[in-house]
Amino acid sequence: MMRERLHPVLDGVCERDWETEPLERLEPMRFAVIGVGWFTRGRALPALEASEVCEPSVVVTSSEAKAERVASEVDGDARGITYDQFHEGVAADAYDAVYVVTPNALHLEYVETAADFGKHVLCEKPMERDSARAATLRETCADAGVELMVAYRMHTEPTVRRARELIEAGVVGEPMEVRGTMSQRLLDRINADPDQWRLDPELAGGGALFDIGLYPLNTARFLLDADPVAVTGRTRSSHDAFDEVDETVSFTVEFPDDVYASCFASHNARQSSCIYVTGTEGRVGVEPAFFQDQQRTLRVSRGGGRASVDVTAVDQMLEEFDYFAHQVRTGGPLYADGSHGLVDMHAMEAVYEADERGRWVDVE
Repeated sequence: MMRERLHPVLDGVCERDWETEPLERLEPMRFAVIGVGWFTRGRALPALEASEVCEPSVVVTSSEAKAERVASEVDGDARGITYDQFHEGVAADAYDAVYVVTPNALHLEYVETAADFGKHVLCEKPMERDSARAATLRETCADAGVELMVAYRMHTEPTVRRARELIEAGVVGEPMEVRGTMSQRLLDRINADPDQWRLDPELAGGGALFDIGLYPLNTARFLLDADPVAVTGRTRSSHDAFDEVDETVSFTVEFPDDVYASCFASHNARQSSCIYVTGTEGRVGVEPAFFQDQQRTLRVSRGGGRASVDVTAVDQMLEEFDYFAHQVRTGGPLYADGSHGLVDMHAMEAVYEADERGRWVDVE
């Protein structure tokens, strides 16, 4: 009975409900990819190559040799240039938009250059290392009249979108609580490199909170369609590698109507991720939720009924790139825009302030 009541949503679990115009009819979106670390090479470039409407036409990195090597590995006629050459306008006629995937504190300078050249911007999250720079980034794009989207993969993740539809449809009744976690052993992923930028507060802006705590925070906002009112939280670091950034963070977010989200993130715990929304009538959740390679399960309970749907994994980066290109080419609104991303910046800074002051802090 539970599955029968839910089947209109569950049957369309992998459909792209945002695709109002077939991608093959749209003008291709050529991207300059700025920053070619492991995530770019392993995730972003393959997704752009697989897309029907996007293509990686320029790769931008630190040296000519590296740029040319990476460009030669990309399908098609991609061109490799250095960061300096990008700022000088080299190959500016070869791309329509930029995907900025540098360390957080370097986002602004590349967005400013892209805006000067009239190029649309897909910027990785968090927007920058602090809210002041994030606000400047947003205004830079607005002043130049270029589109800005912040790269929240969960917004185009089909399972998460279906969870939001179920919540909007009243399956949980009135939402009352959210629980979200994301953890990983970062040092294993980076081979314990002490110079990794995520361990540098000047480049990263924060530790576990900025890097992965952002996922339960922002996904809670997405599922509830609401913005935080106040936060409280605590951070801690026990490993020497995290002596300058937070290794672990636990925080609570107050949303309107007395809805609270309890969130946890750690850079030194077993890999895990989930998010659940509990309401007066039921519960909806996604587990695992945030890591890309895992098959997601949508879990729903209401009254005495329960349903679990294993969802075929999609390429989250492909979904995100295609959505961005579709919206820009069709003139549709971009979600999340710079104003949306700036709310997360203020909320995360408020968590750090709450940790220092030992009390709840209002989110600006």
